[in-house]
Amino acid sequence: MPLTDVKIRKAKPGPKPYKMSDGGGLFLLVNPRGGKLWRQKYRFLGKEQLLSHGQYPAVTLAQARKKRDEAHAMLAEDRDPGVQKKLDKIAAETLARTTFKLIAEEHLDNMKDRDLAPTTVTKNAWLLMKLAEPLHKRPISEISPAEVLHLLQSVERSGRRESARRLRSVMSGVFRHAIVTLRAEADPTEPLKGAIRAPKVVNRPAITDEGELGALLRDLEEFPGYFITKAALKFQILTMVRPGEVRGATIHEIDRAERTWAISLDRMKMRRPHVVPLSDQAFEIVDALWPEVEGVELLFPSIMSNRRQLSNNTLNSALRRMGYQKHEVTAHGFRATASTILNTRGFDPEVIEAALAHQDKNEIRRAYNRATYFDQRVELMQKWADLVDEFRAG
Repeated sequence: MPLTDVKIRKAKPGPKPYKMSDGGGLFLLVNPRGGKLWRQKYRFLGKEQLLSHGQYPAVTLAQARKKRDEAHAMLAEDRDPGVQKKLDKIAAETLARTTFKLIAEEHLDNMKDRDLAPTTVTKNAWLLMKLAEPLHKRPISEISPAEVLHLLQSVERSGRRESARRLRSVMSGVFRHAIVTLRAEADPTEPLKGAIRAPKVVNRPAITDEGELGALLRDLEEFPGYFITKAALKFQILTMVRPGEVRGATIHEIDRAERTWAISLDRMKMRRPHVVPLSDQAFEIVDALWPEVEGVELLFPSIMSNRRQLSNNTLNSALRRMGYQKHEVTAHGFRATASTILNTRGFDPEVIEAALAHQDKNEIRRAYNRATYFDQRVELMQKWADLVDEFRAG
């Protein structure tokens, strides 16, 4: 006789487990502790099997009967419902492990394993963990181009057009990782190339007039700020490198005998080591700031701690305190300053590009230039330092 909810509710536990049949192999197992479990007997390939359908009342009588009928339908198709239940559980667990966020975290770990620049990994992590957050809990195989476009357009509308374009590219890397690990079949960012308008390119402000550079150098001499900051700014101007490369300079990178500064590839934007010949003026700064305290490695440490770098904005902040606005000059702009003045004065453009660590697009010529331009760069860096002294003298 089929069960009813009233019969089930009134069923009391006994000293031993007992069954209450509902028909079609479905029964309720009542345990001595009071638990009431749905079970179903069935035969597959001549063997009796047992299927679990959950616990009453979490699984109601109607729901248990539905599960029984679904199992009968599978048996009619020569499918084992017990095996299918295991496969469904595996699929659900796999789906839970294939959300966009989890795949993105794997992708970032792979970037670290490939020894990409820490700044590159950090920027990608910010894009994926912050801007792409609305997709974090979505199964990666279910994300559509429309969803991605909606996300990119919301970032674009906030005024971050370049971030939106970069986000599409970075997300594409996540989807490609999912594809090669068999957790997705397509990259929904692919049809969205060109969907975000290109941002207007704004060059970093830079002083390109020799007289104006001389005035800035004189202002720098009179600037009452932290002497390490002043030295770092001057050192950057003399060496034509990026601000971050100056802030991270250590004594281990300096060869005092050869008067060179070897910046490792992990600190370079183009992921290639760069050796900077030090002019007499640049070497004087190195000599003056060479740390005498054991354990101190930074040439330009923070005022807060001699074991911490200057902060990202220290050099630009010094320029602002000197009276220069952000639309007039930035620390990174000193590279353009050197390039413009040296090119205007007729120095070899290829040697200038090598001094700036710009990568030649021609692979063969790039290898040749790196091998042959060092002596020319030694001469160029000294002439540039001498010009800087002339500009400062007015």
